[in-house]
Amino acid sequence: MEHINLVETFAEFKEFKNIDRETLMHIIEDVFRGMIIKKYGSDENFDIIVNIDKGDLEIWRNREIVEDEMVEDENLEIELSQAIKIEPDFEVGEEVSEELKFSDFGRRDILTIRQNLIAKIHEYEKDNIYNKYKDKIGEIVTGEVYQIWKKEILILDDEDIELLLPKSEQIPSDYYRKGESIRAVVLKVEMRNNTPFIILSRTSPIFLEKLFESEVPEVYDGLITIKNIVRVPGERAKIAVESYDDRIDPVGACVGMKGSRIHGIVRELKNENIDVINYTANTSLYISRALSPAKTTSIEIDEENKKVNVYLKPDQVSLAIGKGGFNIRLAGKLTGYEIDVYRDTETEFEDVDIREFSDEIDQWIIDELISIGCDTAKSVLDLNIEELVKRTDLEEVTIKEVIRILGAEFE
Repeated sequence: MEHINLVETFAEFKEFKNIDRETLMHIIEDVFRGMIIKKYGSDENFDIIVNIDKGDLEIWRNREIVEDEMVEDENLEIELSQAIKIEPDFEVGEEVSEELKFSDFGRRDILTIRQNLIAKIHEYEKDNIYNKYKDKIGEIVTGEVYQIWKKEILILDDEDIELLLPKSEQIPSDYYRKGESIRAVVLKVEMRNNTPFIILSRTSPIFLEKLFESEVPEVYDGLITIKNIVRVPGERAKIAVESYDDRIDPVGACVGMKGSRIHGIVRELKNENIDVINYTANTSLYISRALSPAKTTSIEIDEENKKVNVYLKPDQVSLAIGKGGFNIRLAGKLTGYEIDVYRDTETEFEDVDIREFSDEIDQWIIDELISIGCDTAKSVLDLNIEELVKRTDLEEVTIKEVIRILGAEFE
């Protein structure tokens, strides 16, 4: 009997890596049963045996033996005179099995079967990829950069499934070469023209959340809850955390000993500055913490309009606003309030630690002034130039410059 050789006739099967053997066998059987129904009207009396390993397929038709000229359905019954040609010992009432030959289908039928098989396998593979990644939305995946385009990067996972990382979902400082490994979170999965598109993201707050889950066991176990995350990708992020167990310090656990846990996350995010703060239901305290590293003096909250006026010492205003305004903008997003900062007029003329001027005055000069007991701006300004020259090893021109810088703070 001739067999239908799947390896030769359907060579494309070798390319389908995302379909398990059992499923492929079912697909092949279903396609052939569809052709049998079309050709014979029913497939109930047919046995189909698929052997993927050997690459062949057998189709057997089972018919009941009846007396000659008593056949009512040629598909279900066979005359005794025809049956004994197959096996001389057959009798009326017995069942005879015949293997269908490849030639029984005809060239056009075989072409149709082949097209249907390829179409169904492609369809199943696409559905399989879609369903697999639909369940992975919000999870971190790792892949290899395969192709870099202007608007997106094509990534292949360990099963050679294509993933896309759009430019808009890349951290601005991201730079990859072909063949490099890349981590990102599955943002969404779409079907476009019956083709699955898996979109990844490295800028989503979910990516940062999942990184914390992977680095901080207490977050993964649910002992620490992430209440909110806001980001300016590649620049700054703020994450509010809370623990229902008083024995666990949520901020300390997230940062780790000497920053051991958060350092890996910062490196993954291209040195993104991450502020981890303790969540609290106390709005005023929450806003104050959100403005970290700045220290607030007082806060006025307008609950109706969701606005806040924050008052700070002069040296804290720039810290509250942050580079590029990122700090105050993220604090507003984290808390849900529109935040305005003001210099605290009541404390504006209070003294300022001389160390606060390290960006304008050399550290060795500050150390020299501290050594004579001048550790604040006013303690220096209260002494005249001659006294300062006498008590320190500083030149008069240096002291004049220091006085100018410190005096400007109180103008």
